[in-house]
Amino acid sequence: MDLPTARREVTETLQRMSAAYYRDVFDEWAIVAIGAKHGGVAAYHGVRGADFITAFQSDFALLRAALEGKELGAGDFDFVPDGRGYHHDAAVKIGRRSYLILNNTYKTMAEIRTDPRWVHAQPHFVALTEKFSSDPLEEL
Repeated sequence: MDLPTARREVTETLQRMSAAYYRDVFDEWAIVAIGAKHGGVAAYHGVRGADFITAFQSDFALLRAALEGKELGAGDFDFVPDGRGYHHDAAVKIGRRSYLILNNTYKTMAEIRTDPRWVHAQPHFVALTEKFSSDPLEEL
């Protein structure tokens, strides 16, 4: 999958998830590539702009700890239950060295999961992970 297609897939999926949940599940996301020549952030959507890049390392700390030592393949994902505020909530491996980073800047995953509508948003998320599993993002 190329980057424009990946951006479109993520945007459309998050819109479907929000419709099923009746509010945004994730209001911030980024496609990041480990070791990429463009500084790592290939795409971003959210309210922080350049501040996202500046704060990335600290905001990613909880999720990095959750991913530590795990061998993820394209389409695999992980969540942290307590990523409050700008601390990232989820990561999906979408390519050999690329990840989709997702965040809800108002709620933690634990809070999102307590809403019964979360179950209606999940199939859209799973469908997105399956797309990246079968067609990973090209190297950036």
